[in-house]
Amino acid sequence: MSTAAYQNNMREAWGRALVALGEKNSNVVALEADLGKSTRSIYFKDAFPERYFEMGIAEQNMISTAAGLALGGKLPFVHSFAVFASGRTYDQLRNSVCIPNLKVRVCGSSGGLSDFGDGKTHQALEDVGIMRVLPNMTVLCPADGIETTKMVETLESWGGPVYVRINRNNLPFVYPENEPFRIGKMFSLREGTDAVVFACGVMVSRSLQAAEELAKEGIGCRVVNVSSLKPLDREAVIEYTRGVRAIVTAEEHTIIGGLGACVVEALRKEPHAPVEFIGVKDRFGISASSYEEILVEFGLTAEAIGGAVRSLLGA
Repeated sequence: MSTAAYQNNMREAWGRALVALGEKNSNVVALEADLGKSTRSIYFKDAFPERYFEMGIAEQNMISTAAGLALGGKLPFVHSFAVFASGRTYDQLRNSVCIPNLKVRVCGSSGGLSDFGDGKTHQALEDVGIMRVLPNMTVLCPADGIETTKMVETLESWGGPVYVRINRNNLPFVYPENEPFRIGKMFSLREGTDAVVFACGVMVSRSLQAAEELAKEGIGCRVVNVSSLKPLDREAVIEYTRGVRAIVTAEEHTIIGGLGACVVEALRKEPHAPVEFIGVKDRFGISASSYEEILVEFGLTAEAIGGAVRSLLGA
């Protein structure tokens, strides 16, 4: 399949991949919290109206209903903005889904700062941390539409609950078309021996841009796509950091409890190079006129990543 067959918008990729999964598996059902046109779950409604449940602005009830459907043998996919899918539903996810370890899939759409126009109430900068601490919960954050499509395909057979963080905006393709997606695995998109950047989501493409600029200065920077934050491939983290002189993590999330924490936790018993986090510094979001503007405001740029690498290397 060529990139022309994929969607560069994760929401489009998710919605179309979910329909394809629904065609394959009649037990797949979708639940929505009054945001179907935005999350693109509406594609599933159009294809399978009898398997689509509009729950209104009631995410807690939606999760409880999904738990019941899972107990009844269905494979429920629930949808809302990431800030609501993670925060508003925490109690129901913990007690009704994670404790019994049910196969409920939660799509946290418009994750991070990607809903740039609606401000802090609609921007999820703590959702990965919230979901990571839940026992049995798997946490995924795709880098582009290709990976999103491949990711949905794996959710049919994976055991237990899953949270998937979806970006709202068009992103460049970075995921290799011939690379299968495997939950619990990470892989290098670019090699380098001086430094390594672990990135997820929109920050993967920005890390590749940073590595390109660093190469012009004679600095070799490996870029690793970490779309599976939980489970995390600890052995891969150790292997990718072996021998480098600088480690940087890049995420569209608070630096508390996200990808940076994952990497440092994995390295806690190992000798390793100094680490710097590129992420949001313990604050809420803001409204902006464009996605690029808000990413610059929060320092989520290729320039910031490159600067962190240079600082650690003393370059």
